[in-house]
Amino acid sequence: MLKVQKLESGYGPMQVLWGPDIEVKKGSITSVLGPNGAGKSTMLWTIFGSVKPRAGKIIFEDADITAMPPHRKVARGMTLVPEGKHIFKEMTVYENLMMGAYLKENMAKLDESLELVYSLFPILEERGKQVAGTLSGGQQQMVTIGRALMARPKLIMLDEPSQGLAPKLVMEVFDTIGKMKEEVGLTILLVEQNADASLSAADYVYVMQEGSIKAEGTPDVIKQSDEIREAFLGL
Repeated sequence: MLKVQKLESGYGPMQVLWGPDIEVKKGSITSVLGPNGAGKSTMLWTIFGSVKPRAGKIIFEDADITAMPPHRKVARGMTLVPEGKHIFKEMTVYENLMMGAYLKENMAKLDESLELVYSLFPILEERGKQVAGTLSGGQQQMVTIGRALMARPKLIMLDEPSQGLAPKLVMEVFDTIGKMKEEVGLTILLVEQNADASLSAADYVYVMQEGSIKAEGTPDVIKQSDEIREAFLGL
């Protein structure tokens, strides 16, 4: 579904990505692991179009979308859930979710989209009229993911979805990620610091360091390599 080829990008004079190649197959969970500062988030933002690529290609469903702006990528079926709980704190849960359905074609399937979000996060239906800023950290993360699902994506990119959450909530987030794949049929590209949880959820794993891919394989291959675990994952 998604192919990233020799991608280079950065901020001002600082280059962050040095030619990583990754492939995300339809219906899979693909995880990108690595230490802080490895370039994982920059890669997601570059794929999404918020950071302009300097070189390389981004292919989505066999179309070259390298230079396409973010709103057009959303219209094609791609969305990004950024690191942190980016919600409209003064708005209700329901109003936050509605912000994700801003495209005309999304509004036409509003009830269906809400039903999907509420099936994954029943608490959001219960708290629909509550001001989002008063929710717990885990519930705010649910709102952030739910809002992205309102855009009816084919591919959802998640940047550190478990950041700052208690262990029990981390398990709940990853259970939901599994449901998004198995029950909804979404394709998921996951960037995550929690290596154990990510390895358990993923179908395929890339290990990133200093802006390039240093290793790749199935979760079992990564788990069984002491060199990879120690050098790149700190396990």
